[in-house]
Amino acid sequence: MKKKGLTTIFLGVMFMALTIALGGCTGDKTGDENSSQITIGIPQDLEESLDPHKAVAAGTKEILFNIFEGLVKPDSDGNLNPAVASDVNISDDGKVYTFTLRENVKFHDGSIVTAEDVKYSIDRCADADNGSLLVPAFSNIESVTILDEKTVEVKLVEGDTDFLAYFTTAIIPKSNANPDTNPIGTGPYKYVSRSPQENFIVEKFNDYWGEKAHIENVVFKICANADSIVMELQGEGIDMFCRLTSAQVDQLGDNYEIYEGTMNLVQAMYLNNAVAPFDNELVREALCYAVDPQEIMDFTAEGKGTELGSSMFPAFGKYYMPELNDVYTVDYDKAKDLLKQAGYENGFEFTVTVPSNYQPHIDTAQVIVEQLKNINVTAKIELVEWNTWVEDVYTGRQFEATVIGVDASNLTAGALLDRFESTADKNFINYNNAAYDTALNNARTSVDDAEKTKYYKECLTILNDTAANVYIQDLAEFVAINKKYAGYEFYPLYVQDISKLYIVEE
Repeated sequence: MKKKGLTTIFLGVMFMALTIALGGCTGDKTGDENSSQITIGIPQDLEESLDPHKAVAAGTKEILFNIFEGLVKPDSDGNLNPAVASDVNISDDGKVYTFTLRENVKFHDGSIVTAEDVKYSIDRCADADNGSLLVPAFSNIESVTILDEKTVEVKLVEGDTDFLAYFTTAIIPKSNANPDTNPIGTGPYKYVSRSPQENFIVEKFNDYWGEKAHIENVVFKICANADSIVMELQGEGIDMFCRLTSAQVDQLGDNYEIYEGTMNLVQAMYLNNAVAPFDNELVREALCYAVDPQEIMDFTAEGKGTELGSSMFPAFGKYYMPELNDVYTVDYDKAKDLLKQAGYENGFEFTVTVPSNYQPHIDTAQVIVEQLKNINVTAKIELVEWNTWVEDVYTGRQFEATVIGVDASNLTAGALLDRFESTADKNFINYNNAAYDTALNNARTSVDDAEKTKYYKECLTILNDTAANVYIQDLAEFVAINKKYAGYEFYPLYVQDISKLYIVEE
């Protein structure tokens, strides 16, 4: 499978072909090009570190998308387009990826991207000397070799025809001694400043290699709670906010255009499989039979959203299995019988930990609490600050259950499924299933697309069969944008691409 020049590599991962068009990135230029500003509300502060290789929270990664780029970059249609690289050759066995670097791509500090920078960025993410790999999938990298000043070769231990998607990993300058506090990338926007719990500011990068951003200055303003979000929009303190609830949308006036899509998240009540009673599969199954995703969607988003039966959302096309949505139809009697078999005939109590800054997850948890009363299970909601959730739940695994949405870091099925491998650092639910681990490894190592798809579907089926979590939905997404602006596009990933926005000419 060797491709050169202006050809296209067909990957077939998404609802449409996941491709890399090996040529220049072009697009219609629309809107006002004069000095301009937009203020965008976000529900949480970015992580303390601004190093793109260390980012964990989806809310951090979606903003850093504007600052950093990899050798390739996803677009809103699910394509992998050339970025720092202009060309790639992939060996027939999927073991060797050879990249030709684009001419004169500049970092935000004005320096030119070199092969050394590319090798440094990849090696850094594949280095396990300081603990876990920054990009776990890079454990499959055998070597990174500079062939000449414009060519870098990456050899894999095992062939992987999906591995191109992992090269969206940010290329950063080798010379940057402080990437945690001084983020330097190649994207359409460059970092200006941050004020913790207040804002994060970027500005247009005029030496960007591709199509320039339209809006000069962007302020990401932290809105800590639902009430403040609506107030800021009503008072035009912010111009745009993503992931509003339908109730919040109803409170807005005519000054805002509402865009409707889905979040590309796997929302579930994630269960700590290592903690009683959720270490008992029968208990987990009982909860699955007691929770009604459609009722949740009706309550939280006027029926909008897409039901999920496992850890895959519809944008991943051939991997998404809608038939799994019907495995656990609401059956309170069956749920009670399962609890009886598990030794919980009289039910039990547990705590659902939910980040306080995400209203859709709070609303979902509230409905679940009421639904579980039908099987004599008492759930108590504990609201915590986002940083506390990350530290205690995601990192520390000190929780019983949580309602959250899990995103895909790139356009591969593995990006959603790797986290449930028994030994995975990000396996926050402590899932441990030998059959799952085997199927996942088979999917990773297969170079036959049909075979790879089969094994990934086997992983999804195992998660469903063992009731690893109570799967709910890919949430409806409502985006409010002041009518002064246009150009917003939904992505099959959890990102905010601000470079597409422009001021509407009056």
